[in-house]
Amino acid sequence: MNGFAESGLSEEAFGASKGGLSSFDAFPKTKATYLTRGRNGGAWTLILIITCVYLTVTETMRWFTGTTTHTFSVEKGVSHDLQINIDFVVAMRCADLHVNVQDASGDRILAGDTLRRDPTSWKQWGKGRRIHTLGSGPDDMPGWEDEEDVHDYLGAARGKKKFPKTPRVRGPPDACRIYGSLEGNKVQGDFHITARGHGYMELGEHLDHNAFNFSHQINELSFGPYYPSLVNPLDSTIATTQSHFFKFQYYLSIVPTIYTEEAHTIARLNNPSTSPSDPPAYSSHTIWTNQYAVTSQSHLVGENQVPGIFVKFDIEPITLTIAEEWGGILALLVRLVNVVSGVIVAGGWCYQLYDWSIETWGKRSRRRESTMGVITGRRSGEYDVKVAYD
Repeated sequence: MNGFAESGLSEEAFGASKGGLSSFDAFPKTKATYLTRGRNGGAWTLILIITCVYLTVTETMRWFTGTTTHTFSVEKGVSHDLQINIDFVVAMRCADLHVNVQDASGDRILAGDTLRRDPTSWKQWGKGRRIHTLGSGPDDMPGWEDEEDVHDYLGAARGKKKFPKTPRVRGPPDACRIYGSLEGNKVQGDFHITARGHGYMELGEHLDHNAFNFSHQINELSFGPYYPSLVNPLDSTIATTQSHFFKFQYYLSIVPTIYTEEAHTIARLNNPSTSPSDPPAYSSHTIWTNQYAVTSQSHLVGENQVPGIFVKFDIEPITLTIAEEWGGILALLVRLVNVVSGVIVAGGWCYQLYDWSIETWGKRSRRRESTMGVITGRRSGEYDVKVAYD
């Protein structure tokens, strides 16, 4: 029938119809006697299962973590004010210091009248695991070059928004803690701390030069809403000097930054046709803040120059948006199906190549053995029989 009988084959090898639903089977199964067991099929199957499980778990974890994107764009919002948060400790008495802010528009802010000044002892500062000099911080401290985690920043923004209290003074006060927030113009500016009577035309006696000591510790220097848990490059830094005439200079490049995990906020920020006004400072899923990069240049100065601490900052006309996005559950299912199916297809190809290589190598080995049998005059499996005679 159909040439199977002439070829020595029987249709019974493909399973007999037992009636009922089995008679409609379009893919009859071959009997086990006509099947050949593959080589190491169980091991390959186990490897594929482990690979699929591992990739499924990693893809699911990656989906839960989300994807972080960094986008630079021209600043669209129009803002005129910039909040400056300052917490400095200077190794001089409060009465001997002059604090001032001046911007490129010519406005001058008497920061000494706005910021708080608490007498303290210099020996009480400069301690702690996080205290470091600029450029030599601990390895576990985040910095500008580290990858930002939106969840960490959002969580830090939910913390307390108050400056910590000044520790109780131990011994005679020989230092001054200057801290607080002040409002300035959102333009290039200069914040500086100098000695009384130096740098400004003031009535009264100038401070004795032997009282100069601009060694300082920066506990906080940030721009925008005050988030004490967000770490900035100059936070917890200390700089000391033995010279009376020493000038510390810091140059800051400020970049307005948005951390968000809201899909509608991301779409609104990425839409070039929108021109939003000043956004709120903080929401549960979005914060507007500022990051900055800093370089320093400190050196001795002559007695005809003004020593002190000078912080020059410039506002970049760009906005950095750091967004964390998640795909939907359907996107996760599609990725998992693609991963599993890709592993199965690739594993099948690899197994076929492996089986083909083993079979090819076996044929070559058998051909080589048969060739050697012809050369030696005996077939494979035959051996010489030696008879010993007495």
